[in-house]
Formats: sequence, C-alpha cells, structure tokens
Amino acid sequence: MKKRTPVSTIMTKNVITLNHADELTTAEELFKKNNIRHIPVVSGEDIIGMLSYTDLLRISFADAVEDDAADVETMVYNMFTIEQVMTKKLVTVNAKDTIKEVAELLADREFHALPVVDEGKLVGIVTTTDLIKFLLDQF
Repeated sequence: MKKRTPVSTIMTKNVITLNHADELTTAEELFKKNNIRHIPVVSGEDIIGMLSYTDLLRISFADAVEDDAADVETMVYNMFTIEQVMTKKLVTVNAKDTIKEVAELLADREFHALPVVDEGKLVGIVTTTDLIKFLLDQF
C-alpha cells in the first residue's frame, strides 16, 4: 500500500453543493437524484457548512406518516433553513493530505465525509466510501 498517496487521488472532484439560501426540499432532491449522503453548503465561493441526509431525517416526521409523507416533509422543511440544520463547525482537509491522515481523522472524529479545501476554495469531498474503495483496490 502506498503510504504517501494524497487524498486528491480518491476524492470526488465534481462536488455537488448547496447555496445557504436554497430550500431543504432542494437538498432532498439532490441527495436522492445523485445518490449521495453529504453536500457542502456554500455562500458565494466560501464553504460555510455541511449538510447530511441524516440531518434531514432528524427533522423529518415523514417516516411516521404513510399517506401524506411528502406533504409532511415539505411542511417540516419549510420550518427550517439549511443554515439551521447544517453542521457549521467544519473540519476540512487539504488535497495534499495523505489518505492515511484523512482516514485517521474520519475514524477519530467519527465523520463520514470531509470537504477538501485548498487556499480557501472547495476542491473536493472525501467520504468513507472513497476510503473503502481505495482499500479494496489494494487487494
């Protein structure tokens, strides 16, 4: 296994983002359409937070309702903004950080995704799935 491989080799470079002013319904559509679980939130070119699909599930009552699930979700989503639901205390990594360093951070902090930022600009996202695929490629 290569010990100094930079995380840039496994990160997703074409990152789907949300604007802080977007609606939570937009976020849910992006999660489902792209089969992803984490979306960085930006204001202009600055990354200001991270929204996970789990964040949406925490505020949704849709699981408890059968017939009107979509109506209930929309009503609940309209009660909150992305900025109220997203994680604001971001931990980021640099594209030159090694995969090992990033894996240690993900494991120690129990994160599932980290934004990759170079010189203040979002350049990618790395997830536990990216790490698992990398490890499987080593066998």
